Amino acid sequence: MDDAPDLLERARKLFAGPVDFLKSAPGLEFLPDPDAPEIAFAGRSNVGKSSLLNAITGRNKLARTSNTPGRTQELNFFDVGQPLALRLVDMPGYGFAEAPRDMVKRWRFLVNDYLRGRSVLKRAIVLIDSRHGVKAVDRDVMDMLDAAAVGYRIVLTKADKIKASELAAVLEATRAEASKRPAAHPLLIPTSSEKGMGIAEVRAAVLEDSLI
Repeated sequence: MDDAPDLLERARKLFAGPVDFLKSAPGLEFLPDPDAPEIAFAGRSNVGKSSLLNAITGRNKLARTSNTPGRTQELNFFDVGQPLALRLVDMPGYGFAEAPRDMVKRWRFLVNDYLRGRSVLKRAIVLIDSRHGVKAVDRDVMDMLDAAAVGYRIVLTKADKIKASELAAVLEATRAEASKRPAAHPLLIPTSSEKGMGIAEVRAAVLEDSLI
């Protein structure tokens, strides 16, 4: 990522401005008009996706946080900037062990169709819990992104919850995983929504990716 100060400052100003919920889409027929670049956020349930979205936008309740896995089963769209600069897309959490099979099937069809058919989708952000590293369900989603030829960045969440030495090991292992994948961006961003770690870098990455 080009982390020049001007990009960081432009991203800070952008996310300090208007950020508004646009709509939820339970199916492709409900998608908003493709009139702005989109950055989609993916992560397994309880990875901290809602907290990260709230942190990068500087809002407390932009995205709902929940202790109930699989709560969000729609694509949620948020407009950023006035005039509109880009959209954030909160994708349904995956990997919820207790979800009914038909729910998992609907999730896969919705997400796969969105990834393959959305012309304004510029990049995906795949969130990985620093405490656990890459799991099989994360690999499944990265497989989907690779197959759809959608570029993605890997962001590690909850980096403040483990020791620095453990974080370094997770970063190394995740970097090795990403290096084998054709659509993965090589730069990883460790973050903590609680401590503010890496939040400015994620904002800058989102802005940079929206311009590609």
